[in-house]
Amino acid sequence: MGEMSKLTRFGVSLETNLLAQFDALIEKIGYKSRSEAIRDLIRERLVSEEWKKEDQEVIGILSLVYNHASREVTDLLTRIQHRHLDVVISATHVHLDEHNCLEVIILRGQNALVTKIADELLSTKSVKHGKLIRTTMGQNIS
Repeated sequence: MGEMSKLTRFGVSLETNLLAQFDALIEKIGYKSRSEAIRDLIRERLVSEEWKKEDQEVIGILSLVYNHASREVTDLLTRIQHRHLDVVISATHVHLDEHNCLEVIILRGQNALVTKIADELLSTKSVKHGKLIRTTMGQNIS
């Protein structure tokens, strides 16, 4: 079993309305305590700061919604991914309806490269919408 982390108690001053909104939110989400919710908020911010570094290794989850009417778009998206086999870990293709597809691509590599590949895929003609979500392994975060 892992070593127990030392806990430190600290006080936080907030406006009453802000705290009420926070309490309502964490209850809706299902947190057992404010401490758990605050820990997660702190970790989320630390991770988001970590992946701002261009050379930081990140994991990217890229979603693309596109019209597959043009065979060229599917071929182009595949060619882009094949050029980056060292970064593209996985891709899942879902048929949403007779015209639209969803592709979810998992990338792993240096932040600058993951961003470049995602931008190239997102800017492909016939891609209607997409989003890159980044995270890190959180190695420097407790």
